[in-house]
Amino acid sequence: MTEGSVPHRRAARRVRRTAALLAASALALLPAVAPAAAEGSRTEFTISDPRITESSGLAASRAHPGVYWTHNDSDDGPYVYAVDSTGKTVATVTLRGVKPRDVEAISLGPDGALYLGDIGDNLDGSWSEVWIYRFAEPAELRDQTVDATRYRVRYEDGPRNAEALMIHPGTGRAYIASKNERTGGLYQGPEKLSATGVNTFHRIADVPWVTDGAFSPDGTRLLLRGYFFAEEYRWKDGAAPQRLGSVELPFQRQGESVTFAPDGRSVLYGTEGKNSTVTRVPLSGDKLPDSAATAAPTTPAPAASGPASPGAAPTGGTAAPGQGTGSRSTGILIAVGAVALLAAVFRRRSRSRGDS
Repeated sequence: MTEGSVPHRRAARRVRRTAALLAASALALLPAVAPAAAEGSRTEFTISDPRITESSGLAASRAHPGVYWTHNDSDDGPYVYAVDSTGKTVATVTLRGVKPRDVEAISLGPDGALYLGDIGDNLDGSWSEVWIYRFAEPAELRDQTVDATRYRVRYEDGPRNAEALMIHPGTGRAYIASKNERTGGLYQGPEKLSATGVNTFHRIADVPWVTDGAFSPDGTRLLLRGYFFAEEYRWKDGAAPQRLGSVELPFQRQGESVTFAPDGRSVLYGTEGKNSTVTRVPLSGDKLPDSAATAAPTTPAPAASGPASPGAAPTGGTAAPGQGTGSRSTGILIAVGAVALLAAVFRRRSRSRGDS
């Protein structure tokens, strides 16, 4: 059976949808430990285009302020959509000659090009290689067909599922975070992607079960998100990323995407589904990228009246040990473990029935 056969795609879709349902069920069972909305967070916009039902990636435009690039998951076609701050689609870009398989991520490079990650593999190890497509961010927002460069990608330790593609805004180097219920990895591509040969990505760090990621505009922070968590890392080229801790994550039915705002002072989270919302969450303390922290207002915020609430975390930082984070983190880990176990069982049953 070929890689792109109809039964194979149907089996992949069943696995993905069942995992999403399991994730939603786990969240419903754990309302007391789900991440709370951050103070100051808000719905930025709702994607109203009826064609966009599986928004799986998000990238803030540099050429067009207030515009975000997104795309559907598998079974849509070679389309990328520009959505404005009201949720309206203002341009549809078609990649000429591209037949995508499982598009999961989009990122903007320092060269002014968009990179589209056809890197999904819901049956872990089914594809011998995956692809990245590069095309210039359009100077004009209108429906158009463009040429794209295709890069062949393989991992040094074998095929795997992935949903996060990040292009560093300073070096232009590509990174992919794999999605695995046991041992996800952060993979680094070659210094420069080659369009003529295979690009081998090397594992440089262990990461959780990631559904998307993004570098801050100045390249000093990396944020990785999953269904139940968001983690931020201090980034320095040539060194292992330094974990800074959790970033607040809104409740979403199937959280799939994340991007930094152009000023680096907040992140925007997206989710799949019809009329899906994009939520903005402000950053503070060491979670702010270096350039944003330097440019932060120097006027101190008004002091709150009265004593601080017992167990409150220090302003701008993470909670101290024993101050209320344990139950939430434990609950999240339980939810992730339950979803991973049930999804793995479903996948094995699908394979045993010959669906794949």
